[in-house]
Amino acid sequence: MRHARRRIVRRVTRLAAVGGLLLGSAMVTRAVASEPSDTAPGASVRSAVDTGAGLVERLGTARTAGSWIGADGRPVVAVTDEQAAAEVRRAGAQPKLVSHSMNELKSAASTLRSAPRVTGTAWAMDYRTNEVVVRGDSTVSGADWSQLTDVAGGIGSFVRMERTDGTFTTRLNGALPILSTAGRCSAGFNVTDGQRDFILTAGHCGPNGSVWFADTQGREQVGSTVRGSFPGGDFSLVQYASGDAGDGADVVAIGDGRGVRITGASDPSVGQRVFRSGSTSGLRDGTVTALNATVNYPEGTVTGLIETNVCAEPGDSGGPLFSEGVALGVTSGGSGDCQAGGTTFFQPVTKAMAEVGVQLITAAGQGGGQGGGQQSAAPEPSASATQSAIAPGAASPGSSAPVGGGDEGAQLLSRLADPRNVGPGLLIIAGSLVALVATRFIRAEQDRKAYQRYYSATWG
Repeated sequence: MRHARRRIVRRVTRLAAVGGLLLGSAMVTRAVASEPSDTAPGASVRSAVDTGAGLVERLGTARTAGSWIGADGRPVVAVTDEQAAAEVRRAGAQPKLVSHSMNELKSAASTLRSAPRVTGTAWAMDYRTNEVVVRGDSTVSGADWSQLTDVAGGIGSFVRMERTDGTFTTRLNGALPILSTAGRCSAGFNVTDGQRDFILTAGHCGPNGSVWFADTQGREQVGSTVRGSFPGGDFSLVQYASGDAGDGADVVAIGDGRGVRITGASDPSVGQRVFRSGSTSGLRDGTVTALNATVNYPEGTVTGLIETNVCAEPGDSGGPLFSEGVALGVTSGGSGDCQAGGTTFFQPVTKAMAEVGVQLITAAGQGGGQGGGQQSAAPEPSASATQSAIAPGAASPGSSAPVGGGDEGAQLLSRLADPRNVGPGLLIIAGSLVALVATRFIRAEQDRKAYQRYYSATWG
């Protein structure tokens, strides 16, 4: 009876161990076959008409005053009348009644631009408060600030004046560093005109003809600036010396040999969580606080910028702004640093690409104008098609990828080496193997003792 129970226990243990091996193998196979664990959360892509930007375009600037992403991930649209509010609700978005239309906000910004230029000031439309916010840094004198305050007072009470610490400067001196005699910047996104490949970076990084290197000794030439805009805009094209961006052209570096694969380009929404990479401060995140911002840098005035609360430091200029693998902008400038925080402005990539006639090199194909991986320079009007169903705090940079490209084998090894992906499965396999070995050892030991007993009884 006792021997029968032992046999049953051993048999059950072996069956459990075999089941564990099968389960663990299935878990490992699933982890290897799936995307890495930090892939962007799945979110349904809404049509342009259902997004805040689509609704603003349909209703018109006389009845709306911008849109943004609410805390629940739904688009919120500022409207000036109840009829527009009802239409927003029917589209599945949330309306907010405000006093001033987009036309009034734009008129206020135009009046500020026509006033005497004051270096160290910036303004942008705050859609959520229905105001135009004017900021002055520490370099603005009391007399200049008083004069600008008088201009704002003449516009109306919806122009808010704020002083800010630090100074509004470009971030010259990601994305990977590129260096020239003008200083150090960060590479933004790889783009192509169908024949040659370029780096899209900040315009203030250097004038046409600037030669860029990947090392401080000036031995590894990256390329030279062939076209740009600054001031006015803040973007430029650095043509690769070889004419080809090479492997990994669809990946932006975020530090420690890691990267994010870029799948397209779009315009951001106010309230959207975004990520910035730069060669000085690495990967940082924050939210979009305003659009169509104007900044009066010491070198000149730049308009149409994205305003964020993401920090940046000298050397981060030109670095990429992105979210969920979608390219949004390149770093222009701002105030503060990554210790105290601050405000950073970005040149929208869609506008820059449209002006210079290039397309984004994306994950489907790379370089040389081969077609499959190019992103149109004129995207849909939706400001956040991929973001409209994602709560702001849930957004991620995008799908991870090795910097400099890499084949499927390298990606497979990367996933296998990641304990978050295959750790549980491997643990179950290891436990099952131990159980099998243990049952085999116990059986062998019992057989040996039984043979000894039989031998002793036989030979007395």
